Amino acid sequence: MLRAILTATLLLLAGCARLVPSPGEGSFSFALIGDLPYGAGAEERFERMLQQIDDDPSIRFVLHAGDLKASGEPCSDELLRRRLAQLQAVRTALVYTPGDNDWTDCHRAGAGGHRPLERLQALRHLAYPEPGRSLGRAPLALQSQGGFPENAQFTYRRVAFVTLHVTGSNNGLEPWRAPAADGAARRDEQLAAFRQREAANLAWLAAAFDRARAGDVIGVVVLMHANPRFELPPADGRRAGFEAIIGALGRLTTEFGRPVLLLQGDDHVYLVDRPLAGAEPPVPNLLRVQAFGHPFMQWIRVDVDPGSSTLFRVGVGTPHGVITG
Repeated sequence: MLRAILTATLLLLAGCARLVPSPGEGSFSFALIGDLPYGAGAEERFERMLQQIDDDPSIRFVLHAGDLKASGEPCSDELLRRRLAQLQAVRTALVYTPGDNDWTDCHRAGAGGHRPLERLQALRHLAYPEPGRSLGRAPLALQSQGGFPENAQFTYRRVAFVTLHVTGSNNGLEPWRAPAADGAARRDEQLAAFRQREAANLAWLAAAFDRARAGDVIGVVVLMHANPRFELPPADGRRAGFEAIIGALGRLTTEFGRPVLLLQGDDHVYLVDRPLAGAEPPVPNLLRVQAFGHPFMQWIRVDVDPGSSTLFRVGVGTPHGVITG
C-alpha cells in the first residue's frame, strides 16, 4: 500500500511539473523595486532586501522606479549620496529613474524648501555621473538622451528597455511653494521645465519604439516613477501631467503589436493589470506592474520567456523564493 501511495504521489508530482513550462532559449529574469528606502531606519532593511536579490543568481539586473527618499526627508546631497551608494553596491547592474520625492517635491518645507530645478541638477550629477553607464557592480552600457541623462535605453536578449522621467505629483505640476517671494516667476519656470521634459520624454519613447520595430525586438519594457492615473477621465486635472504620455504609450503600443510592459512605482501597492484594455480603441498588449513601496520592503521578479505568448511573467520576491500569480 505504501509503495502504491508513493508511486501515485511521484506520478502526480511529475504531472504537475509538466504543467509548468520550462524557460525557453533566451529567457532571463530581472528585479523591480521602487519608493524605497524611506527614512534612515529603513536603510538596513533595504540592504537586506537588496541582498536577497543579489543571492538569486538568475537575476540579471535591477530596475528602481524612483523615490530614494520620503517626501519629508531632507533633499540633501549627503542623503542622496548615501542612498545611491546602496544602489551602487548591487551585485548586478541597476537602472534608476527619478521620483518626485527625489527633486520636484523638494520645494516642500519638510524637505528643506529648495528650488526643485537646482535639486534636479544635483540629482543628475550624483545619480548619473557617467551617462551611458548604469549603476551597480556589473553595470550595463546604456544609450542616454542628450540633456536628460536619466532617460536611458538598452536592449537585453531581444527585449528593449526605455526609462522615462515621469514623476508623481502630477508629473511635477503640483505648484512649487519655494522660494515664497517669487510666485509668478516660479510657476513660469516650473511650467517651462515641465514642457521641456515632456517633449523630451515623448521623443525618447517614440525613438525607443522606432528602434524596436526596426530591429529583432520581441517586447518593450517602459520604466517610470509615476502612476499616470489611467482610471481617471481625460478631463480630470489630476492626470493633466500624464495625458500626453498616456496617449503616446497607447498609440505606440498598438502600432508595435507585441507585448509591452509598463513598470511604475508611486502608489506603493503591488498591482498587475492591463490599464488600456478597456480603452477606445483597446490596447490589450500593454501590461502594467506597480512596484511595492514603503512600508512594504518587497521586490518583484519579472521572468522574460520568448517561448511564452505573453512574454512576461510577474512574481513577488521573498527571502524563500518567488510567489507568482
